Amino acid sequence: MRYLLALLLLGVASTGKAQEDYVYEDFLCPREYGFFPHERQCDAYWSCVDGVPEFRLCGNGLAFDTSNDTREDCNYKFVVDCEGRPDLEPPISTPHCPYLYGIFPDEEDCAVFWSCWDGEASRYQCGSGLAYDRKSRVCNWMDHIPECKAQQSLQTQGVVCPAPGELTATGSFSRHPHSEDCRQYFVCLDGVAREYGCPIGTVFQIGALEGLGQCTDPELVPGCEDYYGDLDLEALKRSQVFLAGGGEVANPRPRIVNPEEAPVVLPA
Repeated sequence: MRYLLALLLLGVASTGKAQEDYVYEDFLCPREYGFFPHERQCDAYWSCVDGVPEFRLCGNGLAFDTSNDTREDCNYKFVVDCEGRPDLEPPISTPHCPYLYGIFPDEEDCAVFWSCWDGEASRYQCGSGLAYDRKSRVCNWMDHIPECKAQQSLQTQGVVCPAPGELTATGSFSRHPHSEDCRQYFVCLDGVAREYGCPIGTVFQIGALEGLGQCTDPELVPGCEDYYGDLDLEALKRSQVFLAGGGEVANPRPRIVNPEEAPVVLPA
């Protein structure tokens, strides 16, 4: 079973460096008005007004989208087809951001990734048992991502899954409590343990038979009554970002045309 979350896209364009910093080919506007790709550089393009071309650059880390030449649209590089336009501006880096714009994995924690906007990094975390898959750019099961298997092994250390078919009452998978955290539990599927977490405001309750269990109110689970202490659970639920179970994440930034100008929010 696999939960994926498609990550939302944004577009940015910038006039970038001064035109005299570049060597230009003789560019002729195909039409009087429009936006057209640079011949060699994927993050550069031409803006044509009255048939006069102006050289422009996307935000550092983005690329020019050629799908509609009536729109000034920069997008993530993994969305844009850069075939035949291999050149890019050198990276401008800030903490957690190899480029000023983009989505990047954390180098130490597989479950964490960063959304970078103009060099400002916003931290996001995948749900329990999930990790950020840098290839497909979604949250995926940690044991499905080769570079994260070591971290997954540490998280599930000490969990012994029953042999397939051993617990007939549980069906194809079984649930097991976490030894130290009332909210966390493990699901065993095909002999592999994966960490899960109950929704905010609930804890895991062991079922009547081994391998069964459910999430319920803390006061119903002996020893977990005070798990949340004095926390305002309603406020916590509103602020929580869920990346698993088909949950949706709001776009951290609007899709805008030019960061140098006032933001223009376009239809989703």
